[in-house]
Amino acid sequence: MEINLFNDASLVPQPKRKVAIEDFRVEPYPDRFRVKVNLKLTPFQERPNLTITARRSDGLQVSDLDVIATMHFDNEFTMHIRGIDDPSGDYTLTAELYYETRNPPQDSRQIDFVILPEDG
Repeated sequence: MEINLFNDASLVPQPKRKVAIEDFRVEPYPDRFRVKVNLKLTPFQERPNLTITARRSDGLQVSDLDVIATMHFDNEFTMHIRGIDDPSGDYTLTAELYYETRNPPQDSRQIDFVILPEDG
């Protein structure tokens, strides 16, 4: 007799070699100094690490986030834009998933986003 504990086969936890970033989204908050980050991973058996970095178009790092051994495969974070007076402009958000070493990461994704001027 087989007992299926998962109604949805896509939610079956996978070994670490099969774990990847499945969805990556960013949305600036109305205050323009925070961004909402959604990061969905393959359901996993072993907990992975994440590094998320936001850079302005000129390469200046304005925010970073490290998650060690995340417990969730569907993650939502708020990142704060730091070190600048006016956050308007073009940005790149990079997410890296890794286990033992970050060089190279097991998987990575990059997404561009824009923070509009206050009057725009």
